[in-house]
Amino acid sequence: MNPNSEPSTFNPQPATKTNFHPADKIQDLQYFGEFGGVNPSISDSSTYTFLSAKTMFDTFEGNAEGCYLYSRHSSPMNLYLGQALAAMEGTESANVAASGMGAITPVLLQLCAAGDEIVSSRTIYGGTYAFMKNMLPKWNIKTRFVDITKLDQVAAAITPNTKVLYCETVSNPLLEVADIESLAVVARENNIKLVVDNTFSPLSVAPAKLGADVVIHSLTKFINGSSDTVGGVVCASQEFINNLKNVNDGASMLLGPTMDSLRAASILKNLRTLHIRMKQHSHNALYLAQKFEADGLKVVYPGLPSHPSHSLYANMINPEYGFGGMMTVDVGSLDKANELMELMQHRNLGYLAVSLGFYKTLFSAPGTSTSSEIPMEEQLEMGLTDGLIRFSIGLDNDIERTYHLMKQCMQELNVL
Repeated sequence: MNPNSEPSTFNPQPATKTNFHPADKIQDLQYFGEFGGVNPSISDSSTYTFLSAKTMFDTFEGNAEGCYLYSRHSSPMNLYLGQALAAMEGTESANVAASGMGAITPVLLQLCAAGDEIVSSRTIYGGTYAFMKNMLPKWNIKTRFVDITKLDQVAAAITPNTKVLYCETVSNPLLEVADIESLAVVARENNIKLVVDNTFSPLSVAPAKLGADVVIHSLTKFINGSSDTVGGVVCASQEFINNLKNVNDGASMLLGPTMDSLRAASILKNLRTLHIRMKQHSHNALYLAQKFEADGLKVVYPGLPSHPSHSLYANMINPEYGFGGMMTVDVGSLDKANELMELMQHRNLGYLAVSLGFYKTLFSAPGTSTSSEIPMEEQLEMGLTDGLIRFSIGLDNDIERTYHLMKQCMQELNVL
């Protein structure tokens, strides 16, 4: 952290829910490559040989440990990455996929059949919303969208046909915080599965330790951190991961969202610096959020006491990694938002781009980008205004300098 920047004023107390230390779990994993390399060897093969026909049969039946069949089913590097991500989330197992949506969609199709229902947070990633709203009805699977912060609304939406309760730890793009522990109680009482997308809060929150049944990440974002590949992961029990990969009826096996081994190797390398990066993302975001709120802007950031779920989130997180790198600022109109983003990009303060978790700051107007799949009337109902800018704050070393440069852009355009 930059010694020249002003210290943050909020110091969250250590979480009492768990003594789970995800970065230690990742660090304790040690692999050796085929020739003694400090990185595991990449198996650049789509299919694998067997010394006997009986072993091939056993592998198809799932009875042969350590044997590889076909890279759509599993590959050594994908299993290495899955093992590391399971350790990070504190689950028994994990299965990586070629994209975040390649992780989300098989989970929902594995858990639901025709006639089943999902209760989902109303504020979720636009692609997830579109899949639930537009695709799943083709299989006669219905989704009821609710305000996930109101437990009474969640409970009221559950019917005998409900199979899944779905939310994001910190929602995209409004940064609403889900009370995962309470939602897990609701899920257990109704014998349904709680599925949590933890993309915005890796290391900070461990949903499985709070009662979630399935934890999903888009690896594209903070976990990979270099905006050079897409990927996803499902972290869950060994039984559920086995079901996803079953050759007869496993959604991940049959839909084929397989991650390439080279990409898995790249993400595994980047995962090892995640703890360092998340600390800086959170430090920088908290600094900017405090400064811009003090300047009179409408800022939403879970680390601010003004956030409706600030106390809840402070008790959920591992305080070492802070409140995350995502914040929003409402500048009043889409035209003003576009002007500001274009000027900030021109001044080298970041990129007008979707996604998050990059070393540079990324900014976008989610109502016309990552959440554009949500109808305008529903955006307005949930509070997604057209002047809202979503910031993924980067790893800037001198965040005080960044603040002054951003503020100058805002003053030039009369945002401040």
